[in-house]
Amino acid sequence: MLSATKAGIFYFAIVFAAGFLLGTLRVTVIMPLIGELLAVALELPIILFVSWLVCRRLVAKFSVSAMASHRAAMGALAFGLLMLAELGLSVLVFDRSGAEYLAHLQTASGLLGLAGQIVFAFMPLGLLRHQQRPST
Repeated sequence: MLSATKAGIFYFAIVFAAGFLLGTLRVTVIMPLIGELLAVALELPIILFVSWLVCRRLVAKFSVSAMASHRAAMGALAFGLLMLAELGLSVLVFDRSGAEYLAHLQTASGLLGLAGQIVFAFMPLGLLRHQQRPST
């Protein structure tokens, strides 16, 4: 389980860093041109692709067990850290309250982003299913 914990921490950190860079580009360049919802919709497949690549690499690097509980733990830890970091950024950088952060999650763009974060959380399990699929 220690390998899943380490992998989850690195999974969060690497994808959060990539998301921070993409988010900065989204907010400063893309969003003023096409609006928030379309900008999030444009960014989402990119960050999910990055997440998939990072997840694959970290599962292999840390030899995360093929047990579903270990993969779920990796994804849950990464998701929890991601949500805490997002809340922290919202409060500390964007000067929003916790309630404002939660209210934003209920907007169309917030829900789309949250859906992407949930997919991010389940990626280690999805990778397990992908790896167990018989080749043809």
